[in-house]
Amino acid sequence: MAFLGIDLGSRAVKIALMDGEDIITEKIIGTMTFYRDYTSYIDGNIHVKFEELGISNNKEVELITTGYGRNNLRLYNSKALNEIKAHVYGALYQTKLKNFTLLDIGGQDTKIVKVEKGIITDLVLNDKCAASSGRYIENMASVLEISLEELVEYYESPVDLNATCAVFGESELIGKIAEGYSLTELAAGVNYSLYQRIKPLLRDFRNRTLVLTGGVANNNAIQKYLEKDFEEIVIPNRPQLNGAIGCSYFSRIRSGR
Repeated sequence: MAFLGIDLGSRAVKIALMDGEDIITEKIIGTMTFYRDYTSYIDGNIHVKFEELGISNNKEVELITTGYGRNNLRLYNSKALNEIKAHVYGALYQTKLKNFTLLDIGGQDTKIVKVEKGIITDLVLNDKCAASSGRYIENMASVLEISLEELVEYYESPVDLNATCAVFGESELIGKIAEGYSLTELAAGVNYSLYQRIKPLLRDFRNRTLVLTGGVANNNAIQKYLEKDFEEIVIPNRPQLNGAIGCSYFSRIRSGR
């Protein structure tokens, strides 16, 4: 039996197929593209087109989902897994660590989980405002008219941005542009403002090791800022796929295979 984990995110759908102990298929697909091209709606149920995803039907596949759409967009013949558990199991599989603080910065929320001896002992979830999520960074890159890949590289001499709301933050950034600050200072300010919103949440989750996952794990500036707070920053090879991998891994462990 193979185990297919699908993380139904607000911006992207992440897919990981595990056969034995190995991830043999992995994909990141835009949310709209996934539902349009890789699913069909039959008799009130959403069916996944396995063959279109490159997943053969010659082996039984157990499907488990997590993420933003796991309940309100339930896939046919699937089981739902809590996001926190999915991301922790993904980190356990990818890092082989047992003691760490997990920081997952997704498209619309931030999850912080303390893991001791492989067990969840504390957690906090910030899903009330986009200002502490990846969407904030994307929006600000658009305001600055630069690519997201360029923005995440700037961390030195950040301009001070204090707005606690994503919408007001855009207005504040435009004001700083008008004041004549350089692009590098503005971009660094965007990254540092995200870090400032996350830092208070991490205060009660001190640990030697921080495991950083989610799309924002690839943000070089955030990595630099977090190095001040933790002895070790660990970024798994597939940070954005972590939730989907956790689904597959959890499902395999539970099956005993």
